Amino acid sequence: MALTGWPAPWLWVVSSGLLLLVLVLLVSPRGCLARRNLRGLLMARSERLLFRIGYSLYTRTWLGYLFYRQQLRRARNRYPKGHSKTQPRLFNGVKVLPIPVLSDNYSYLIIDTQARLAVAVDPSDPRAVQAFIEKEGVNLVAILCTHKHWDHSGGNRDLSRRHRDCRVYGSPQDGIPYLTHPLCHQDVVSVGRLQIRALATPGHTQGHLVYLLDGEPYKGPSCLFSGDLLFLSGCGRTFEGTAETMLSSLDTVLGLGDDTLLWPGHEYAEENLGFAGVVEPENLARERKMQWVLRQRMERRSTCPSTLGEERSYNPFLRTHCLALQEALGPGPGPMEDDCFSRAQLLEELRRLKDLHKSK
Repeated sequence: MALTGWPAPWLWVVSSGLLLLVLVLLVSPRGCLARRNLRGLLMARSERLLFRIGYSLYTRTWLGYLFYRQQLRRARNRYPKGHSKTQPRLFNGVKVLPIPVLSDNYSYLIIDTQARLAVAVDPSDPRAVQAFIEKEGVNLVAILCTHKHWDHSGGNRDLSRRHRDCRVYGSPQDGIPYLTHPLCHQDVVSVGRLQIRALATPGHTQGHLVYLLDGEPYKGPSCLFSGDLLFLSGCGRTFEGTAETMLSSLDTVLGLGDDTLLWPGHEYAEENLGFAGVVEPENLARERKMQWVLRQRMERRSTCPSTLGEERSYNPFLRTHCLALQEALGPGPGPMEDDCFSRAQLLEELRRLKDLHKSK
């Protein structure tokens, strides 16, 4: 009589054969290379498993909030005036004010200077953001959250409680804390003369959004608040998507105008440009930008904003369609000309090389 719940006989045979093959590879005197490959495979799988467990704890349990609070305390002690010196951009009745928070994050205030109304983007340190609100003498009416990670959403509770009329916007797919107004792709948030469009850019998280401030009402450049999708010469990690998903999200950004100002969620410029120099050492635009960034960082000055036109010239994660970059990384497993899947493979390879470069 067969035992219920046990594997079928063919599965026993296959499993036993695989186990025997593993044992032969491990004990064979000529199996050194095979052992290294097998060990690497097992370690890689273990690292991925441990990461998934840690990531789930961070995003789905109170342990993530406790970790964020510890980050907040350490950063406040280490950088009492912020990790970087920032400069606001003032347009015709609109001010964009970057706020350095945590160890390398940026929050932002977008202010209608005539109506004295403000929108906060990713206010992870509520004390720092509140200090700028009071200094500017404005009324906070909206929080725009790009995604659920605590280093972008940690201030939602305190600020929304302090400012009773403040609405918290974000994607309903992302589990954003204290969300009051869910947004979908192409939804527009209107505050005074500010017209801010949400664009769905999944990949870093399932519900990641970026926010595009329309420049037309104030006759200035549009501003992209990119969260963890796009940085100066870099892009975010793909935690909850595939390379194809991330590539599609980056292509959404590529469709915007060259003069669009990029306001990213982190100060990663020096590290990212260093990596870009590894994959495209002859890129003169990158070299010029790197020299400027080094001068800025020597004085702890912020590198925000860049423009999308600049990013197209040196950011390797926006250049997967460029033949020069494809040739620099060598032939891929498939055709490379304008093929979505091959571009996604190239993006994945860039991400892998970036991680190796960072670990050195």
